[in-house]
Amino acid sequence: MAGYRDLLRTPGIARIIAAQLTARFPNGMTSLAILLHIEAVTGSYGAAGLVLAATSIGQAVAGPVTSRWMGRWGMRRVLTTTLLVCAASLTAIALLSLPLPGYMALGLLGGLSTPPVQSAVRTIYPKMVTSRQLTPLFSLDASLQEIIWIIAPVLITFVATQVGTVPALLLIVAILLGGGAWFILSPEVGRVRIPRSRRSIGKVLAKPAVLLATVVGFLLIGGCAAVEAGVVATFDHGGLEAGIVLAVFAVGSLAGGLAFGHIPIGPWAMARRLAIVTAGLALTVVSLNAWWLGGTLVLAGIGIAPALAVMFAMTSASVKFSDTAEAFGWVATGQLIGAAAGSAVAGFLIDDIGPSGAYVAAAAFTAVGLLVAIVFVRGFPDLRDRDASPIPDTEPVQTVA
Repeated sequence: MAGYRDLLRTPGIARIIAAQLTARFPNGMTSLAILLHIEAVTGSYGAAGLVLAATSIGQAVAGPVTSRWMGRWGMRRVLTTTLLVCAASLTAIALLSLPLPGYMALGLLGGLSTPPVQSAVRTIYPKMVTSRQLTPLFSLDASLQEIIWIIAPVLITFVATQVGTVPALLLIVAILLGGGAWFILSPEVGRVRIPRSRRSIGKVLAKPAVLLATVVGFLLIGGCAAVEAGVVATFDHGGLEAGIVLAVFAVGSLAGGLAFGHIPIGPWAMARRLAIVTAGLALTVVSLNAWWLGGTLVLAGIGIAPALAVMFAMTSASVKFSDTAEAFGWVATGQLIGAAAGSAVAGFLIDDIGPSGAYVAAAAFTAVGLLVAIVFVRGFPDLRDRDASPIPDTEPVQTVA
């Protein structure tokens, strides 16, 4: 913890972390609010899962594209444009009465216009700290983002169940605009210039570490999305139980990230962390009792933030600085496609066999992720004796003979 305190004393770090967490706070609310709103409107978790899937697919498609645009047109211009369109889309979902395809179209638009805050801030980090501090900063970032998942589900569940799903969605819009403006106006966002990449889009996936981070992120977040749908269905959104259980899940991740963030990252680091997640999720199928779910999800959560920290570090260390935004965009895309798949699969299983199906899906997603981390362990970089800084961009220098 002393190391984290020293890190937060670095000029600008505490401010940029707070700003980006606020800007991303709606990420912990939007899926749950849409799930509750569409289920209330249509009476079907399957329909709600389809709208969530459309939203996540839109985010997935936009991830590497909008991240790459920041190198062409600048971070502030891209972030501002996407922020306004995304806010308008969520407002329309809240206020308009539409058939299911209409909600899916708005969800897709909202996903396509999601501001690429994660890619922006993780591209900025290497310019704010020393190379020695970068891996701990990624760990701290992965841990503190769990604050979103601790507070946001409880807050949005309370508003949606006690006030209404429409006010819940409008609250998200307000936070999105306020937090987004704070991050966009941060000095570092205007100060750091992302070099324009010389590669064609998608070439960064040829890096084994980036591809593995994208695939494993797909499977890990797919499992988490299935858990979210399962918890909401288990408690039938009739009170605060769903939000509290999801918050407990995030508390486990926060604790794991802070406790293990200092451990050097070797090739087997991802497999060890995913083994913890898979074991916890496998135990959830034993009982749907709130106390049992809370305990097993705490166990599963312990491995999540450390696994995300490995993804961020291995991605940063494997690419040139000009490619970092796009690389993180692809990693985010993998996670968002996983969220779409996890939500859709869990939604249909809930309609078919009940809430327990969602937990089976969650355990299956992460078990496959664990298998990938074991089989392709040689593709994971060994960062125990090196830092996670991006590879410097170099250009030919003309000399006079």
